[in-house]
Amino acid sequence: MAGKVKSICIEKINPIIEDMGYEVVEVDYSKQVDGMNLIFYIDNDKGITIDDCERVTRVIDPILEELDPTDNKPYILSVSSPGIDRPLKNDRDFNRNLGKEIEITLFSKLDGKKNFKGNLKSYSNEEVTIEGIKGDITIKRNLIANIVPVIKF
Repeated sequence: MAGKVKSICIEKINPIIEDMGYEVVEVDYSKQVDGMNLIFYIDNDKGITIDDCERVTRVIDPILEELDPTDNKPYILSVSSPGIDRPLKNDRDFNRNLGKEIEITLFSKLDGKKNFKGNLKSYSNEEVTIEGIKGDITIKRNLIANIVPVIKF
């Protein structure tokens, strides 16, 4: 069911949100403490405000009511910013973080380590290169479980 709901939203709702000037970073349909939640994570170059989230919600809510992607099962609709610490998933995320410090977590150890930190030097569909203390480290993408920016306050 979750896959069907996400597919419908990606096909029918994402273009509407993108026409409003936002990027849809992710669509999540999952069970939370308060029941099923349909969450659209949006972003743009200026950053996301509460007003942006409310604006998108007002536009897509009636369309979702008509589409009924959950086959009349109740859910809570949310529109949110993905946050500054969200994982890097697409080219836009990687471009935004070029030259910045990131942390890479692997599925299993490589040279005795599962975690690597360094400045993002380059990336492709196949691998990611960071500039570490001891020089450049290139890691195959299929070994990577998660990549997040390092947030310093």
